[in-house]
Amino acid sequence: MASKVAQRRLQKEYLAMQKAPPPFIWAVPEEKNILDWHFIIRGPPDTPYAGGEYHGLIWFPSDYPFKPPDVKMFTPTGRFECGAKICMSMTSYHPSTWNAAWSVATILTGLLSFMLSDEITAGAVKTTDAQKREFATKSHAFNLNSKKFRDIFPSYATPGMTDLPDMGQQPSVPN
Repeated sequence: MASKVAQRRLQKEYLAMQKAPPPFIWAVPEEKNILDWHFIIRGPPDTPYAGGEYHGLIWFPSDYPFKPPDVKMFTPTGRFECGAKICMSMTSYHPSTWNAAWSVATILTGLLSFMLSDEITAGAVKTTDAQKREFATKSHAFNLNSKKFRDIFPSYATPGMTDLPDMGQQPSVPN
């Protein structure tokens, strides 16, 4: 159960995420537990993950933001082991580096950046770029087979992938 501080903070972060989600990222808390946030990361262009759709979970401790969350991926990426906690500086693997000012958006932006690196830590796997591209190609179909994905993200559980609110396009400047 979330403390009052965690509840208020995560509600505020939910509103901020709705207004201005980070590029290639969308996240929502579970309806019955604000401590569990499901997210979608889309593979940025010009990466082995381009065209991929990756579902994962951040679960926050009841005393968030004073302690860090944990993160795991459900969709195969070729970068992270499915269902395993991912070791990053922003997770419970490294409580001494946790910064209470970090938000859901910060954590997920950090996860995307970490996904694009080659560092091997707990929860990471080593694959080729070709394997990552193959996982990207199969990712949406994989997610559609997940009841949790369909329940949490009904507007993204469509036969074709639907763009996230911010797909990283720069607004065009009129001449």
